[in-house]
Amino acid sequence: MSSTHTHLLYHLIFATKHREPLIADSWRTRLHEYLGGCVNGLEGTPQGIGGVADHVHLLVGLKSTHCLSDFMRELKKSSSLWVRENVGVAGFAWQEGYAAFTVSASARDSVQNYIRRQEEHHLRKTFREELVEFLQKSGVTYHERYLD
Repeated sequence: MSSTHTHLLYHLIFATKHREPLIADSWRTRLHEYLGGCVNGLEGTPQGIGGVADHVHLLVGLKSTHCLSDFMRELKKSSSLWVRENVGVAGFAWQEGYAAFTVSASARDSVQNYIRRQEEHHLRKTFREELVEFLQKSGVTYHERYLD
């Protein structure tokens, strides 16, 4: 084969520092649009972005040459700076770390729907409950002290 062909989808989840509900309804859509632009700028493909006041979910396609930790560092750095400078939330920052799960092409539509319905979803479940469920379903070993 003379070329490399990949389809690498990631469901990314990260929270505001201390999980403070800082992402206001009035500018949440603009943040999601900015995150999508950042993903494009980092040569990824945004396929779904949503969230609530204290965290965001992204479904992104990445290239085989991407380093996930580098991608996340740049995405979080750029978007936190954008919030501070364009929205005026002084000291805005993302919590250290993130969750990342691979997604099969056949599950893309259901993950996109899940991300679209974040506000409705979080009427019934906290972010912590949601994260623990993802970690357990994916078989990820975690320590309770790092969940808050």
